[in-house]
Amino acid sequence: MSTLEFEEKSVEDAIDLACRQLKLPREKLEIEIISKGSSGIFGIVGMRKAKIRVTTTVLPVGLAAEKSKEVLDEILKHIDLPMVVECEPKEGYYYLNIISNGSGLLIGKRGRTLNALQFLVSKIVSRQTGENASIIVDTENYRSKRELSLNELARQLSDKVKKSHRSLTTGPMSAQDRRIIHLALKEDHEVRTKSKGEGNLRRVVIYPVKKTKPPRPDAEKTD
Repeated sequence: MSTLEFEEKSVEDAIDLACRQLKLPREKLEIEIISKGSSGIFGIVGMRKAKIRVTTTVLPVGLAAEKSKEVLDEILKHIDLPMVVECEPKEGYYYLNIISNGSGLLIGKRGRTLNALQFLVSKIVSRQTGENASIIVDTENYRSKRELSLNELARQLSDKVKKSHRSLTTGPMSAQDRRIIHLALKEDHEVRTKSKGEGNLRRVVIYPVKKTKPPRPDAEKTD
C-alpha cells in the first residue's frame, strides 16, 4: 500500500495532479482531504493550497520499478562483483537486467541462482508494497536463450511422442520453464501436456493424443 500527499490551488487540482503523477485513474485512489485551502485576500495575501492524502493498493509504475531495483541492488551488494542493474517496466511485469562480467555465477545451473534471486526480490517487493508484483530477473539475455532452448526441447519431445505413441517426461523444472513447454505445445493437437510432481520435483509429461476412428457410415437401408 502506498500513501502520498499532494498540494494544489484546489482539491480538484490536487486530485488531478495525483492522477497524473501516479499514472492511475481516480477510482483507483482513496482520497482524504487534509485541507481545502483558501484563496486569501484578493487571491494573494493569506492564500493556502489545498492538500490531500492519497492511498492506493496499486503501486505506481515508476515507484514499483524503483523499489524492485532497490531491493535487487541491496541483495547484490553481498556478491563481490562489479554489477549494474537496469530496470524496465513492461506490460504486466518489471524486467530487471543485471549487467556483470560474472553472469555464470549469477545464473547458476539451469538458471537456479537467477530464479532464486527473482523469487526473493518478488517476495520482498510484494511484502513491502502490498502488491503482487510480477518481476523477471535476467542477465546476459539468459531468459530468451533459455526459452529458445526449451522450445526446441518441446519440439523434439513432441516428435518422439508422436513416433513412439508413448508419453515422455521432462526433468524437474521451475514453474517458469514448465510454462514455456506448455505454451510451446499448446497448438500441437497431436500431443497434450500436464505438470506432475511436488515442489522442486514437478515435471512436464507429454502424452500422445489418441486419434478417434471416424464413425462407420450407416448401412444402406432397403425397403
